[in-house]
Amino acid sequence: MFDWMVWTLPVAVFFACIALVLVGMTIWEIKSPTTTRKGFLPIATTRGDRLFIGLLAAAYINLFWVGLGEKLAAWFSLEQEPSVWISFVLSMAVLVWIMRKG
Repeated sequence: MFDWMVWTLPVAVFFACIALVLVGMTIWEIKSPTTTRKGFLPIATTRGDRLFIGLLAAAYINLFWVGLGEKLAAWFSLEQEPSVWISFVLSMAVLVWIMRKG
């Protein structure tokens, strides 16, 4: 069923992190219900809203990185495409930033 997917270690770690974040957010929400607040995002958001926006941003960062891997290697004269671990770390940093400051 999943033969078409490329399950590499970075992909598995990315999805495992998302699953852990969802479980953690569920427990956090049960123990301490959220209230809306205004950060740098143009709307008042709850923790769940910021998580959703952050996950979308993380997905787009990873798609951008994978889609432009060959071009990045050509532009910077690299021997091989940049590691997807770079995009993983960058996307998780953006997710944390949105969750804290958004």
